Amino acid sequence: MTIAQQLNIKTFPFIVKDADGNKIYWETSRGYWLKREWADGKEIRCEYSDGYWVKQEWDGDKVIRYENSNGIIVDNRPKTDVQKAIDLLTTEGLIVDGKILKN
Repeated sequence: MTIAQQLNIKTFPFIVKDADGNKIYWETSRGYWLKREWADGKEIRCEYSDGYWVKQEWDGDKVIRYENSNGIIVDNRPKTDVQKAIDLLTTEGLIVDGKILKN
């Protein structure tokens, strides 16, 4: 049972906003809904009634990490020196499947 059905809402779209005015829930008369989570005015998670979802991490006005339920991940977060070294060794073929190759 959806939120609008539980509350016996008859006027659609049914929209719930948080204290900052961000839409956190939206529902149609046919029971389709979406939920959103916000941080500092930026959408960080969105989930749809069909099971699809999106997560985002922000740095200022830029999305630095994006992931969705279809398995798409885009990670533009700054890398540590260790991560940079691992990437370099992997690119050079010195690390394969997470294992360091010996010469």
